[in-house]
Amino acid sequence: MGAAEQLDLFGDLPPPEPARQAPDPKPSPGARQTPSAGRIDAPLSNTPGHIIPTPMPAALPPNARWREVATAQQTIGFVLRRSRRKSIGLTVDDAGLQVTAPNWVTLAQIDSAVKEKAAWVLAKLRARQARQAQQAMANMQWGPGGTLAYMGARITLALDGARSTPAFSGEPFAPSDGDLLTLPLPSDADPGRVRDSAQAWLQQQAHAWFGQRLRHFLDRNGLSVKRWRISSAATRWGSCSSDGNIMLNWRLIHFAPDIIDYVVAHEVAHLRQLNHSSAFWQEVGRILPGFEKARDKLKQHDPASLPLI
Repeated sequence: MGAAEQLDLFGDLPPPEPARQAPDPKPSPGARQTPSAGRIDAPLSNTPGHIIPTPMPAALPPNARWREVATAQQTIGFVLRRSRRKSIGLTVDDAGLQVTAPNWVTLAQIDSAVKEKAAWVLAKLRARQARQAQQAMANMQWGPGGTLAYMGARITLALDGARSTPAFSGEPFAPSDGDLLTLPLPSDADPGRVRDSAQAWLQQQAHAWFGQRLRHFLDRNGLSVKRWRISSAATRWGSCSSDGNIMLNWRLIHFAPDIIDYVVAHEVAHLRQLNHSSAFWQEVGRILPGFEKARDKLKQHDPASLPLI
């Protein structure tokens, strides 16, 4: 874990004129950043300009609350704490942005401080993403005994040079932890070959499973698409064009079926509502009742921490 980066603002600033201050608003558990119509954006890159996910943690620290501020670059979510300190402190660590502010500082001043330092905050968050991605890749063992996330389970890699095709020991689309994926490679195969072979198998499984689930939701709702495809998009989990074409990121195959279903249902809903209005979310709920739980699970994952193979 990287060391926390800190910034102090409003040092020795005199208190504002006495005023009745409204209490900080309660966080909205379902709060999310609204991407452009037809897309589920989830940045997989640390390239400047890409939206950096700042999801609300599953549990807030004591005496803390969640707040979101729309900056020129993007909406930034952060944990806000009040204290007796004399200045506003901004800290970025592996948990995201933490803001500590004096009790007398207004919410408007806090928001202004985050907006002013948004470029600094986002630069530190991008660096954190890059570290996590590097750590994930460094921790991957591309050889016998290595493990992969597949449909919510951790499966184990094996190599067998006598085979001509991959073999999976478990249920193809209902894996269990420890199921074996045997790749047709010699035991001393180069890690790059193992990675490429594993990726090819995962993409094949993604195409088959996503196709089944897409057909399921389309048939149940009397809808159709011109075409669909899997992709390696760097900035989104899925998209639906105005022409009725759907794209699904193959890396969703790392996640459990309920999360995959959410993304598929999300894009199917765009066939009727090519926006993110309240009518759209009602459509998602009609297609996939109780989707919120899966949506919130997906929000808690930083895509940059996935092994981007």
